[in-house]
Amino acid sequence: MHPNRSFRRALTVSCGLTALVASLAAGSAAMAQDTQVGEVVVTAQKRSENLQDVPVSVAAISGERLQSAFAAGEDILSLSGKAPGLYAESSNGRVAPRFYIRGLGNADFDLAASQPVSIIQDDVVLENVVLKSSPIYDLDHVEVLRGPQGTLFGRNTTAGIVKFDTIKPSDETKGRLAATYGSYNTVTLDGGYGGAIVPGKVAVRASFLLQRRDDYIDNTYTKKENALGGFNEKAARVQLLVTPNDKLSALFNVHGRDLDGTAAVFRANVLTKGSNKLNGNYQRDKVAFDNTANNPQKYKGYGASANIGYDFDGVKLTSITAYENTHGYSLGDIDGGNPTGPGFIPFQSSTQDGLTNLFQWTQEVRLASDTDGPLSWQVGGFYFDTKYDNRTDPFFMPATTLRQTNKAWAAFGQASYKVNDQLTLTGGLRYTDDKKHMNVVSGPNKAPAVSVSDSKVSWDLSAFYKIDEDVSVYAKVASGFRGPSIQGRDIAFGSPASSAKSETIMSYELGLKSELFERRVRLNGAVFAYNIDDPQFSAVGGGSNSNRLINAKKGEAYGLELDSEFVVTPNFVVTAGYSYAHTKIKDSTLAVAPCAACTVTDKLNGAGLALVDGNPFPNAPKYTFDVTARYSYPIAKGELFAFTDWKVQGYTNLFLYQSKEFYSKGDFEGGLKVGYADKSAGWELAAFARNITNEANIKGAIDFNNLTAFVNEPRVVGVSLNANF
Repeated sequence: MHPNRSFRRALTVSCGLTALVASLAAGSAAMAQDTQVGEVVVTAQKRSENLQDVPVSVAAISGERLQSAFAAGEDILSLSGKAPGLYAESSNGRVAPRFYIRGLGNADFDLAASQPVSIIQDDVVLENVVLKSSPIYDLDHVEVLRGPQGTLFGRNTTAGIVKFDTIKPSDETKGRLAATYGSYNTVTLDGGYGGAIVPGKVAVRASFLLQRRDDYIDNTYTKKENALGGFNEKAARVQLLVTPNDKLSALFNVHGRDLDGTAAVFRANVLTKGSNKLNGNYQRDKVAFDNTANNPQKYKGYGASANIGYDFDGVKLTSITAYENTHGYSLGDIDGGNPTGPGFIPFQSSTQDGLTNLFQWTQEVRLASDTDGPLSWQVGGFYFDTKYDNRTDPFFMPATTLRQTNKAWAAFGQASYKVNDQLTLTGGLRYTDDKKHMNVVSGPNKAPAVSVSDSKVSWDLSAFYKIDEDVSVYAKVASGFRGPSIQGRDIAFGSPASSAKSETIMSYELGLKSELFERRVRLNGAVFAYNIDDPQFSAVGGGSNSNRLINAKKGEAYGLELDSEFVVTPNFVVTAGYSYAHTKIKDSTLAVAPCAACTVTDKLNGAGLALVDGNPFPNAPKYTFDVTARYSYPIAKGELFAFTDWKVQGYTNLFLYQSKEFYSKGDFEGGLKVGYADKSAGWELAAFARNITNEANIKGAIDFNNLTAFVNEPRVVGVSLNANF
């Protein structure tokens, strides 16, 4: 679709939504003011603001919606579908998650993959895919920023940001604990405690996480019961806040993790040719691996940061210095079976991948206005430096170790001007310089070193208009830039490395922020359209079993997001979110290797490669829908309550090519929690179930060998205790 037509379609939808909301707002005064939706504070613009006053498509997740997602020991992937437009998956177990926003992401499974979605924890960007899997615990809230970012955040991104903010130290002595026990001896302990050491001057908070599950999957080939499927994740963090006077603040953060778990569980021939439905070869608690290691996964890491701010009376200086380090490995039975099956397996395949001594240094410096005038501004600089060794062992030939480095720097700024009480205009600018290098350290294939670099200017403009106290609209145009990438994994299998040049994006967005019916209803929405030049894709698998970086000529998308909250009664609250994304690859000559055993529906060129022009982006759900509901009944000093959450995912193609087997459509998953809460005393006791209907949803596939797939987490039923003290 031409960008002008995309924008006109977005404009039409936006105008219709605005007119509808304005009419609802006009009639809302007649509603009795029983209760209201609570204020949501976000830091999407690097300062604390009401969600309703931010000209950005942002969703915030906190409280029960957030806590329930991790009740069964889930990792960061449990956030998938919890905010409109956000999707996540991984073929690497509890490490190397892949995130997608508005359909834009990267399906590359290698540990050196570059992704267009940035993960930020406590103002520190986590760039490598293993760092992106850092455990999240003792959280205050999560923000999902949709669309290109860069003029306010240190690392530029074309798709968006998932931002995690933990609970910080304060003078008030307080703590919290979330404890669960469930099926498969699943245990979660997530908590924190802190307070003043020197009142008004020094405060501390210590946080911890323990997540574990017993192995529950039998290996029928080796006849070992409970051979794999479990995990043991431990993490801890200490934060120290020093405020010697009312101008200087320094927040120090030290943290670490230790993971001993199971890599992704691939299951051979669980799909039947011509169908995307799981067949009789699939049994959740059984596999038939000839690899006797049973898919081990081990990672350790640690990091530290210093966030220092100084108030110069009207101007605030912020410096964030951070260091991250991690190392570990995953081993997988990739074909998902053994020489006897299940089904026909052309050859056996096992691979071990790991990182050695990854380090990441980042330095961000910002200078921001801190006055009450109509003009607010911020300028900053960012430096990024990472280095690591990436080892791949295919077992049928000697292992290969590659050394990867990436150095980047940027200068950025943004200014907002309040024209009057209704209109605010904002503009931002960023310059980025990005350099990457890869060379072979050891291995049988002495491939040449590869270096790539690029620099770009990106920008954004927005206008925010308050129709009245409860309804606002905004418009935003933004460009974005993702630097060039290198993929060297194929060197370990005797093929050359590949690289992709920079991708650039132009995004158009119209948004609505509203609180209606005496603020008993919050309804926010946005329509968007974007066009990408030279989008980076990964042609993974195929009959050639490659992992090759490619650029399409162009890509385009349009869609919408809706976020809502309804206070039906003081005791009954419902939230609902919906997203729609139509994505399309635009390159009439782009062709990739098709699968080895599936039924490809794309046309093939003369070389037998699948032509993917017009296909959707990989792992880009056509739509997502999520809903939560909480009902409480006052009793004694507290309340009986029930909380449920559900998510549904539309058509999602798993690869660049399309086939009759490798896609999902209409998958859903739900949870339930029922219990008693004493809010005045700060505790609740409940029974819970995650994936309550025990859905087996396909999350991904392996296509180079047989009709292999991997699925979501099993149903877990248990009890939970949450306490604040």
